[in-house]
Amino acid sequence: MRLPLRVRMTLVFGVGMAVVLAGLGAFDYVRVKGDLLAAVDAGLRSRAQLLANAAGRAGELGGDLGEGRLADADEAFAQVLDASGRIVAATSAVSNAPLLSVDEVRAVTKAFFVTRQVEELQQYDALDDPIRLLATAVGEPARDVVVVGATLSDVNEALQRLIDLMSVAGPVAILVTAGAAWLFAGAALHPVELMRRDAAAVSASEPSRRLPVPRSSAELARLATTLNSMLDRLQEAIERERQFVDTASHELRTPLATLRAEVELALVRRREAPELEASLRSALEDINHLQRLAEDLLVLARSRGGQIPIRRVRTRLDALVSKCLQVVNAQSHEAGVTIDVDRSDDTVELDPDRVHQALRNILENAVRHSPRGGVVRLSAGRTNGTVRFVIADSGPGFPADLLASAFDPFARGRRQDPGSPGTGLGLAIARAVAQAHGGSAFAENTPSGARVTLELQT
Repeated sequence: MRLPLRVRMTLVFGVGMAVVLAGLGAFDYVRVKGDLLAAVDAGLRSRAQLLANAAGRAGELGGDLGEGRLADADEAFAQVLDASGRIVAATSAVSNAPLLSVDEVRAVTKAFFVTRQVEELQQYDALDDPIRLLATAVGEPARDVVVVGATLSDVNEALQRLIDLMSVAGPVAILVTAGAAWLFAGAALHPVELMRRDAAAVSASEPSRRLPVPRSSAELARLATTLNSMLDRLQEAIERERQFVDTASHELRTPLATLRAEVELALVRRREAPELEASLRSALEDINHLQRLAEDLLVLARSRGGQIPIRRVRTRLDALVSKCLQVVNAQSHEAGVTIDVDRSDDTVELDPDRVHQALRNILENAVRHSPRGGVVRLSAGRTNGTVRFVIADSGPGFPADLLASAFDPFARGRRQDPGSPGTGLGLAIARAVAQAHGGSAFAENTPSGARVTLELQT
């Protein structure tokens, strides 16, 4: 389970502070240790120089060096070794054994420092802390080696105090930082939590409710504005969905009621064959209308969840247009409208069934809105990979209140007869088919009527 954002921010700040303190602590430890060792080394150089000067004045050093020659005699000591590693002179603390091995003595050509740990000092009862040694050759030619040393107890105590201080101050600093991060994250996320509660309060019963736009943060203001825009789109989509369902129910109820009346009327009394046939034909028209409406609604339902599925096959444009004309010719003859066709014989890849459905709907609309004796012009051709169908009629054109929403489902203008046979789905299906082919559809008015254009990508 993912941790809450506030907890994660606190952990990030705490871990970050721990890493920073660890790095600073390590840096300070190394630097302080280096400074302390440098101070010890400076003292050892001074003591070695005193003994070397004394050797130069006396010619040699022998016997007990005496504690008076050393500062801090309780923590400092010295030896003088000959070339064979034998002790020539020494302070009492290190008089038992040489501090350097024979090989180390012979290797002394210039001053060098060496550190001895406690486990290496078992033969020196007076030394129970690590020591720092400086060895240097004296005499001309170099025949003796002066070794001066000092315990590192003060250095270790200072470093231990530093570690103790950091072990106490570090966790306190981490806790303070984590607490501050917790409070800061809470203050920063509080407006987001309020916005979340307001968003949760938006429901179907209050679709118009919107989130308050905070003025304290530009980022949160942009977030609230974006969410409000999304809620606007959702409300619009819900309203369109409700309107779609209401209109579809109404469109289905009307032919169903007519069909039921025809059947009930036929069953009221015995009828002659001509009357019964007329009733059946009327019922068949209603059934065909219901079937068309159901098919159109199915296409739109699929398109609302995404593009409708298409199956592209190689199709001749002239054959596709001829098939559409065969379906619409009966309606055009009955309405007294002529269909003028300009088509090419190009072969293109598209879904002929879907395109046929779109063209049929547009042609039927054009014939329906053309006056008797009018002309509907259809042109079909391909240009640079785009198939263009243009259908123009000689009717009154699109109403001004319909032109902008002509391709919406169940779109009807104010001056359109509500009882007209159209369902308002034809142009919506045509646009869905065009978009499924990667194209578009648009409508416009011309001086002679209305014009609808379909553009399909092949």
